[in-house]
Amino acid sequence: MSFNIVCFDCDSTLSWVEGIDELARRVGLGEEMSRLTEAAMNGEVPLEAVYGQRLALVKPDQSSIDWLADLYIEEIVQGVEQVFETLAAQGKELHIISGGIRQALLPLARYLDLAESHVHAVNVYFDEEGCYRGYDQASPLARTGGKADCCRELSRPQASVVMIGDGKTDIEAKRAGAYVIGFGGVTDRAIVHEQADVFVSGPSLTDVLPYIL
Repeated sequence: MSFNIVCFDCDSTLSWVEGIDELARRVGLGEEMSRLTEAAMNGEVPLEAVYGQRLALVKPDQSSIDWLADLYIEEIVQGVEQVFETLAAQGKELHIISGGIRQALLPLARYLDLAESHVHAVNVYFDEEGCYRGYDQASPLARTGGKADCCRELSRPQASVVMIGDGKTDIEAKRAGAYVIGFGGVTDRAIVHEQADVFVSGPSLTDVLPYIL
């Protein structure tokens, strides 16, 4: 099976980092945040039930977002560069679709030679002093089913879409007709194992290539 449009989750898929959890650890809220994140990624609670709550707890400022952006690149998953180079050379249309903070993901996208317009994530807002003042509450990626909405918008006649990720929010892309590859190289979640069209254990992201090309 070959796909024209290849979409990747970021946290625990392209990078070992779970962005909001790392931001929380930085301000001493790591354990509490990890519980909320796991509940959402395992499908125990809807994403919208925890999204704003997590950001309100952490209140990430501009400098912490810059720090996280560097961390995403430092903690890149094995094989990511090769996967992006291989797929780009094949003429595939590549996207990052993430419930993460868009400003923190853009440097990783540049590192992978991916256009900013192909990064679908949630914008956060800062005041003039760089302090947190909210996020884009209209973003589909801050709620359940948002990745399905994004895949639906990307889909075109004669185009086939594949979504690669580690969480329940990635499985939801199936609602838009996307083929879902579960990636367990960072976190192996039972619900993804069970509901993805195919599951690869990693540790290298290159393990997904035989299912895409």
